[in-house]
Amino acid sequence: MELYTNLRAGEKGAWLSIGTYIILSAAKLIMGYVGDSEALRADGLNNSTDIISSIAVLIGLKISQRPPDKNHQYGHLRAETVASLIASFIMMAVGLEVIFNSIMNIFNPVRETPSTLTIYVALGCASVMYAVYRYNLALAKKIKSSALKAVAFDNRSDALVSVGTAIGIVAAIIGFPILDTITALIIGIIIIKTAVEIFWESVQMLTDAFDTEDIETLSTLIKNVDGVISLVDIKGRTHGNATFIEVTVTVNPYLNVWESHHITEKIEQTVKKFDINCTVLVHIEPHEKK
Repeated sequence: MELYTNLRAGEKGAWLSIGTYIILSAAKLIMGYVGDSEALRADGLNNSTDIISSIAVLIGLKISQRPPDKNHQYGHLRAETVASLIASFIMMAVGLEVIFNSIMNIFNPVRETPSTLTIYVALGCASVMYAVYRYNLALAKKIKSSALKAVAFDNRSDALVSVGTAIGIVAAIIGFPILDTITALIIGIIIIKTAVEIFWESVQMLTDAFDTEDIETLSTLIKNVDGVISLVDIKGRTHGNATFIEVTVTVNPYLNVWESHHITEKIEQTVKKFDINCTVLVHIEPHEKK
């Protein structure tokens, strides 16, 4: 099944992110302490949470590939969402720690000027992270993976954070050391913001929320299927990268079983063109004149 093939392909992007984050977080934390840059240390902690997030996505992708069983007849596709939810709590904890330490340093400042080397470390890490973002985004589009696309956007955010870190370090070196601490504070806020976004998206998926625009688009497509007289009801929910749609339509009451079944196949084909990873359940009812 193409869905599971895409999930396996998505593991490459997750592994790339994990390896990159391990190297970059170590470099930033070490150079942040050696070069006396609080902002670079905060950026390193930010990347350490990204390691956890990427591992969560990887675990979720692996569990999601398990076939349906007696207790999971819809499969294990939501495992990725559960893992993302757990990762969001870990990210919040790290973000709060960065914010707390930054506030303490504002009230009890340590006037140490960061090393010029930390600027190059921040900019170098930003370049590497941007390259990873481009790779993961291209792979996400190729395999149509929403999870990997989210990872790619997280990569891009990290590249931008590293650029901001470099700017904060420059400001500290030229005579405004408090800006290094303020930059660390901003990074902590960014970590919290990303965690809240991941948390909210995970909760939405786990509570069967569905995009109203997608419902409207699918409704229009189904109504235009030859043989469909009216669309009575349509529901949707997501399981990981898969979508499940339930549709109730009315047709000519004098059609035979084969003709009615042909209409359901056309509806399924229409929805598949909109979303190849969509499973459609169609209920046919006889149209009654009012």
